Amino acid sequence: MKNAISLLGSTGSIGRQTLETAELLGLRVRSLGANKNIKLLEAQMRRFKPDIVAVFDNDSARDFKTRVRDTDVRVVAGIDGLVEAACADGVSTVVTAVVGTIGLIPTLAAIEQGRTIALANKETLVCAGSLVMKTAKERGTAIIPVDSEHSALFQCLKAEKPEHVKRLILTASGGPFRGWGRDRLTKVTPEMALRHPNWSMGRKITIDSATMMNKGLELIEAMHLFDVPPEKIGIVVHPESVVHSMVEFNDNSVIAQLAQPDMCLPIQYALTYPERRASLVDSLDLTKLISGLTFEEPDFDAFPCLRLAIETAQTGGIAPAVMNGANEAAVELFLAGKIGFYGIYESVSAALDKITNIENPSLEDLMSADIEAKRFVIESRGAP
Repeated sequence: MKNAISLLGSTGSIGRQTLETAELLGLRVRSLGANKNIKLLEAQMRRFKPDIVAVFDNDSARDFKTRVRDTDVRVVAGIDGLVEAACADGVSTVVTAVVGTIGLIPTLAAIEQGRTIALANKETLVCAGSLVMKTAKERGTAIIPVDSEHSALFQCLKAEKPEHVKRLILTASGGPFRGWGRDRLTKVTPEMALRHPNWSMGRKITIDSATMMNKGLELIEAMHLFDVPPEKIGIVVHPESVVHSMVEFNDNSVIAQLAQPDMCLPIQYALTYPERRASLVDSLDLTKLISGLTFEEPDFDAFPCLRLAIETAQTGGIAPAVMNGANEAAVELFLAGKIGFYGIYESVSAALDKITNIENPSLEDLMSADIEAKRFVIESRGAP
């Protein structure tokens, strides 16, 4: 088991649960990284006593330095600060739980240093999956997924040969609007979309779950993690969120991973792999669950972001980076009340139509695509 970690995105939902899990496991937290929530970050720093704290926002970093000047902690800022935190001395595993493409550069830096990656930042693989996985293979670096769906697939695949896999099956809760039609969905407000029925998550990923864009992003992530084409990945809606994903094999048998919908479990598995330790997550009472597990086909008409993501996965090149960047910007506009629920899909679709695709992109191409997509959405959709 790992003995020291770096945690990027410590103040978010996954970050907070990672710290709880690290404390349970007795792991040393060498470095923390966050964006602007310096009040919570200070509390975490004083409790876990890391050597380095990275604050991405420069103004917040200056304020944080003032708040902790009575300590010996090293405070760093910006993307270079996140890289330094990810590559801190003595770290065996880097948990990347930041939201958005800012996670890509520090994740790549940690891979170059040979650190194990516990990956909760799906944008890293959505935007630059081929590059990241190639670098990890060259450096002999392990990438252990933290998302519950990818952790489930990772576990289901451990005892099988890749050539025996027929398809991967990602499960989706369906979000707060499962079963809703287009007419009702046009009236959705940010407050409504933030009420997820099963999971406690950050605001951005909760909106992505409501539009089902999140499941499309997960499909692209799974392509790269498990080296399968998009046509070998299925998606089923499973509102109970007990079956976290499944693998179907060539003989038509299916292996599934089941557990309570609690992110502490996949976080712990990523931190202890290949060991399994006792956890605080409740056991499943199968006698109460088996008769109540349901599965449905996704409604691609009501949730066009999912269809768009699958098409983008098939296109490849810079298209996934464009889609991801445009979606990040559109979600922010939706949360600010500047566009409607379907405005998210319309914004992302428009960006994909506008920005010319590049096959076999470099890292610079991918980062530029992300910036261009965000700028396009803000300029074209963000006006009051």
